[in-house]
Amino acid sequence: MNEDQAREWVRNTFGISRENKLDAFADILRAGSSQQNLISASTLDTLWSRHLVDSAQLVPLASQAREGVWLDVGSGAGLPGIVVAALLDRPVVLVEPRAKRVEFLRDAAAALGLEVTVQHSKVETYQPTQPVAVVSARAVAELSKLLASTVHCTDSSTVWLLPKGRNAQSEVEAARRKWQGSFHVEPSMTQPDSGIVVAKGVRPR
Repeated sequence: MNEDQAREWVRNTFGISRENKLDAFADILRAGSSQQNLISASTLDTLWSRHLVDSAQLVPLASQAREGVWLDVGSGAGLPGIVVAALLDRPVVLVEPRAKRVEFLRDAAAALGLEVTVQHSKVETYQPTQPVAVVSARAVAELSKLLASTVHCTDSSTVWLLPKGRNAQSEVEAARRKWQGSFHVEPSMTQPDSGIVVAKGVRPR
């Protein structure tokens, strides 16, 4: 998927106004990356395919999730959290422990007019008022560790959407030794050799 194809997919899937919102976020990401290491400089020329659509492809996978909060763990540069908030009318909570990233996320959300909550903490200490509907996390931790740190925020109906790269299937197999639930790996639209773990009903064995 090249940059033109990535933009076209967003436009066709979410509409022009949402595409424009992501275009504005792309500008914010480029500017922010000159101030701190938000994304690899080598990926700036493929921002739409490598980062924006790579994040946006999670949204259709959440189509069966109940109403409620989308929790993005270790949001960093806002991928996928800010992208999700730009594409959905759903409350989004971004959990990020690094102060400079928290400041970036809050500034980006304000500039884009997004109703998001940025929580400055590790997810282990975050206590939602009720179980969240969706959990996402991009390049945060090995699957079993990620489930252990986040499961207190969820219930049996929570949908987990976790891009895991080439190791998705092996991480699922390892996690099944400690965790039960429905797990499957969805192929990534943007990186054919990568997978997204989609899980539901997650609980310890």
